[in-house]
Amino acid sequence: MHFNFTEEQGLFKDAIDKFVAGEYGFEQRRRYQQEPGGWSRAIWEQLAGQGFLALPFDEAHGGLGYGAVEMMIVMEALGRALLLEPYLTTVVVAGGVLRTAASATQLEALIPGIASGEQIIALATTEKQSRYNLNDVAVSAQREGDACVLNGTKIAVMHGDSADRFIVSARTSGARADASGISLFLVDADAPGLRRRGYRTQDSLRAADLVLDGVRVPESARIGTEGQGLAALERASELAIAALAAESVGAMQAMLDLTVDYIKQRNQFGGPIARFQALQHRAAEMLIEVEQVRSMAIYAALKVDEPDTAERRRAMSAVKLQIGKSGRIVGQLAVQLHGGVGVSEEYAVGHYFRRLTMMEALFGDGDFHLERYAA
Repeated sequence: MHFNFTEEQGLFKDAIDKFVAGEYGFEQRRRYQQEPGGWSRAIWEQLAGQGFLALPFDEAHGGLGYGAVEMMIVMEALGRALLLEPYLTTVVVAGGVLRTAASATQLEALIPGIASGEQIIALATTEKQSRYNLNDVAVSAQREGDACVLNGTKIAVMHGDSADRFIVSARTSGARADASGISLFLVDADAPGLRRRGYRTQDSLRAADLVLDGVRVPESARIGTEGQGLAALERASELAIAALAAESVGAMQAMLDLTVDYIKQRNQFGGPIARFQALQHRAAEMLIEVEQVRSMAIYAALKVDEPDTAERRRAMSAVKLQIGKSGRIVGQLAVQLHGGVGVSEEYAVGHYFRRLTMMEALFGDGDFHLERYAA
């Protein structure tokens, strides 16, 4: 099968690689982390200016109309950068919900703001009891006249402390774990009754817990058909898994490069430790895992738009299983080969390992996807 990029895709890859190399070195990232919100607004504006925020959206709504392969190219580069900015949060996840369920009027109102970098939208769906089950929704939405009133709590909302708006899943009918009865609402971050508590996550990104206490939203804020929001959430999860697969390729390749470079330079017992066959074997194991994940990222890009829902879901579970397994192997070997410096705050390898650990937990861990794949 032919896996080479087209000329246009090659130019696209050159552009994002050049951006990452020039603007997102490890020391630059550490400076961006100290900015308000834990990420750089200037970098976000540059991503918007070069069209990367508009990437997956329809041209009719202010996007560029690119597909899964172009998203894979971008996410691999952002994985190498250990990007702090809310690209996965807003462009991939929230954008995926909007592309799936929003009306034409909503798309025309929201997508230009995302593409220009002026709007940060985050998906708020996880609850304390729900774990990875998107249909386990206890937040309620009660109709009062021409509005709905939201009550409940959402946790671990990616970039929730800097989002301008949230897409909130809430139950409008049915029991807590029913597949039907889930509706999606667009809620402003400054809406009366909404409180949020922000915090830094293990991988140095940001998240927030939300408390919705009588938050009123108009009927026009509902995204998609009432009670049928689960399909959009599942679709966004699939898009996120495909993006994470590509991001993990970038992160693992960076770890491999750092590790090989380190063992070539680290002198012990009269010469570089890279001359020891046992360490060469460890580096070869890392390379094998990186290439397996690269194959799965390509597979994810090819299958994420598969029309057969069951086949697509099964493929995404297989992808998530592999990136979790390979991420642990590559991360552990990289830290082992670096020794103590591999877990220091001042060195990049430990930060990549933390990000890979977080990626394994996002949108379903290995146990969750193994059970779903088997089913």
